[in-house]
Amino acid sequence: MKEDYKPTWRKPIGILGLVVGLVIYALGVAALSGIIGQWHILLQTLAYVVLGTIWLLPLRRFLIWMETGRWG
Repeated sequence: MKEDYKPTWRKPIGILGLVVGLVIYALGVAALSGIIGQWHILLQTLAYVVLGTIWLLPLRRFLIWMETGRWG
């Protein structure tokens, strides 16, 4: 470990933000389950695959911010 290393607030706050964000997102998707559950099984599968992976899109930039403090 480098001697000039100083812990930052970004990692703990980022992890907390990520967990809170994912819980809110999961609750939102669960709220849609009544509507999605009425669709044809193939459309349900597609919807849940898309909704299950779409949260990953901003994750890279968020992790970069947690590590460096920059968004890109």
